[in-house]
Amino acid sequence: MRKQKLVCGLTLALSVSGLFAGCAVERKCGLQGCAGDAQITEKVESLFNEHPEIGTEVNVQTLNHVVYLSGLVSAGEIRTTAEDVAGTAPGVSKVVDTIAVSR
Repeated sequence: MRKQKLVCGLTLALSVSGLFAGCAVERKCGLQGCAGDAQITEKVESLFNEHPEIGTEVNVQTLNHVVYLSGLVSAGEIRTTAEDVAGTAPGVSKVVDTIAVSR
């Protein structure tokens, strides 16, 4: 009887975990699929290089398609530009901006 309860409990646990595995969040991707986090970071950094006003003081990190911006800039407009530019990179689902303005 004890073995039967154990087997039933294990079966239930495995079936429940299998059910939750199918509940992943769906991402909207292009024809090439979703870009990886490293590729998103590289793309945002390359876009920043096209905007010299952003400079090199903005750090970019990506986790689960969310881009995190940090650093220190000299004006609020630069902060806004960095956030706007980062949001245009393929694969970005959200931009979290914690850039500080020195003035």
